[in-house]
Amino acid sequence: MSAFQGTRMNPSKFHKSQLKFLAFLIPLAIFMALPIVYIFFHAFKPIDELFAYPPRFFVDNPTLQNFVDLFTKTNDTGVPMSRFLFNSVVVTLIVVVLTVIISTMAGYALSKKNFKMKKAIFEINTLALMFVPAAVMIPRYLLIDELGLINTFLVHILPLLAMPIGLFLVKQFIDQIPDELLEAARLDGASDFQIFVRIIIPLVKPAIATIAILSFQLVWNSVESSSLYVNDEGLKTFSFYMSTLTSTVAGNNVAGQGLAAAASLIMFVPNLIIFIILQSQVMNTMAHSGIK
Repeated sequence: MSAFQGTRMNPSKFHKSQLKFLAFLIPLAIFMALPIVYIFFHAFKPIDELFAYPPRFFVDNPTLQNFVDLFTKTNDTGVPMSRFLFNSVVVTLIVVVLTVIISTMAGYALSKKNFKMKKAIFEINTLALMFVPAAVMIPRYLLIDELGLINTFLVHILPLLAMPIGLFLVKQFIDQIPDELLEAARLDGASDFQIFVRIIIPLVKPAIATIAILSFQLVWNSVESSSLYVNDEGLKTFSFYMSTLTSTVAGNNVAGQGLAAAASLIMFVPNLIIFIILQSQVMNTMAHSGIK
């Protein structure tokens, strides 16, 4: 069964009628890409170009010294940068996979199954979308403390598995799948698990791609768990390490700018890659269309 294609917002072939749109969109795209280009050039600038006045957009004498220094420096406790990067990669992979699994399974149950408090659970999930992280920071800390997760590796993972926007997107997507399609599969002898894997998952791939991007950005860029819940330096993540580069690691703001520039590029590139790979699926999700 083919994947859920939405409305195919991106045209499949070029037509001369698109020229009037391209004349506006291409300059706009170039303008919006300038910060991305600047991040790449900035990471390869030597220290004298980082502080040049007026600031330079392009790099004159590119160097890899910023990256060499970043990988060789350690913080005050002697923990190398590679440890923080390893923690971030492991945590991100685990959270993204588990978030996708939990959101799709819960969305299927809330959309196509009947059980007590079904509507109440979905309303609670929708209500959770209204709360900004700062509003639940204290209750979350108290709950994590009661569960004994303080200063453990799991504290990076468990609090981020609850993703209301992911459940909401998947549930709304699955609502559009005809019940007759699932009934036909049951008449053919398919179990709930087979229906979920062979029908639901292929049809909601755009929503899954969107959840993957959102959860990736949430955990990859998060400094909250390392700042509030972890005291062991060996358990902290790369995003937290990056926030300390200009002072704690390098010793002063001037020397730390090169490290921060290199770290910023490392933080940015995975976000760019995952969005480029999955952006077409995200467009279909935002179109919020039915099955063709």
